[in-house]
Amino acid sequence: MTTELRRLRNYINGEFRDAADGRTIEVVNPATGEVYATSPLSGQADVDAAMEAASAAFPAWRDSTPADRQKVLLKIADAFEERAEDLIAAEVENTGKPTALVGSEEVPPMVDQIRFFAGAARMLEGRSAGEYMEGMTSIIRREPVGVCAQVAPWNYPMMMAVWKFAPALAAGNTVVLKPSDTTPASTLLMAEIIGQIVPKGVFNVICGDRETGKTMVEHPTPAMASITGSVRAGMQVAESAAKDVKRVHLELGGKAPVVVFEDTDIDAAVGDIAVAGFFNAGQDCTAATRVLVHESIHDEFVAALAKAAAETKTGQPDDEDVLYGPLNNANQLKQVSGFIERLPAHAKVEAGGHRVGDKGYFYAPTVVSGLKQDDEIVQNEVFGPVITVQSFTDEAQALAYANDVEYALASSVWTKDHARAMRMSKALDFGCVWINTHIPLVAEMPHGGYKKSGYGKDLSAYGFEDYTRIKHVMTSLG
Repeated sequence: MTTELRRLRNYINGEFRDAADGRTIEVVNPATGEVYATSPLSGQADVDAAMEAASAAFPAWRDSTPADRQKVLLKIADAFEERAEDLIAAEVENTGKPTALVGSEEVPPMVDQIRFFAGAARMLEGRSAGEYMEGMTSIIRREPVGVCAQVAPWNYPMMMAVWKFAPALAAGNTVVLKPSDTTPASTLLMAEIIGQIVPKGVFNVICGDRETGKTMVEHPTPAMASITGSVRAGMQVAESAAKDVKRVHLELGGKAPVVVFEDTDIDAAVGDIAVAGFFNAGQDCTAATRVLVHESIHDEFVAALAKAAAETKTGQPDDEDVLYGPLNNANQLKQVSGFIERLPAHAKVEAGGHRVGDKGYFYAPTVVSGLKQDDEIVQNEVFGPVITVQSFTDEAQALAYANDVEYALASSVWTKDHARAMRMSKALDFGCVWINTHIPLVAEMPHGGYKKSGYGKDLSAYGFEDYTRIKHVMTSLG
């Protein structure tokens, strides 16, 4: 007996549709490795239809008042809370994540973030009107940029979709959003919910592969392209958007240094760092993946971290005491495994370093020591449950090692010395520096990096302003 696959469809102009040419992609549950649905492989005709819908809806949405947009976003947040169990189930099937953690660590922040941007819609700030030239009054207007083409990743499909659409809609833009080809289900459920609240065409979702995303970015309609994804994908988006000078918002990879000084409480730090490194199977651009430890406590720290890794559990979504689920797809499992297989002879696997089971894409919590600064696994993003450990001799060397990568998204410093923490936070070349903690995020504070981690901010008033443009209006008083 063959189980019929669920059929997912694009959401365009207030209705669900198949791809115009009928092409589809198989969608796999990473916890089982089995296909459970098909989704559209959208092409030019589908992108055209979504952009046309978003463009037609833009004038009315742009001209709505901030108070009206706030009401809409608050309704969306309330609806997400009411449909939380359905959203959790869709996300778990998308990703294989622990059900309890999706319910506690993802849905509540998502709802809070939508409510934050609902408030931000009414709090735009700018230079006051005034006479900066005699006989002339100047006014600054902040306006929505227009139609936004947005591409979300597979590591947090729902939450990253919120980070995309919430500030865009709050600012008065319309949206065409593409989820990852491996995780479309929860985004399409969100579209079903949102579609009952917003006018037709304001929010559209099209599914597909890299070529679909490229078609979206290169389309003449969008005024802005926004992507959360790999450095390679971000570079391609920036190159494509440059052809017609679109605005670009990039949140890309990370290789976060975790600098642990000799005065740190080792047990407390290890517990927090292990969670920050292994949570979500390490599939987080801010994950605590690259630990730098003072040489005087290096061996003790490595032993404690290896023990914490051995005690960390991965497993099926409903297993008890599971910190994380599978890697998202077969290619990601191959990538993570490849980093470990290619380790140099001087490296030592202190814990893990292997696949778990033969069903789904599970990988053991892994700790690797004995590494050098130019090793592949130190320099490149693994995006898996792998923590590397290096030793340093003094503050200057710690800083040099920390900054010596192409990424610049997140970092953390662990010390009881306040002055040292302040020196490090100033000198670390990363968009976020945590002190004696790693990975907490709040809606009010910006998330974004430098260098090959991209540019633009998510969350916060800064993220909201990224979806606006500035206009100067000057009028004669004569």
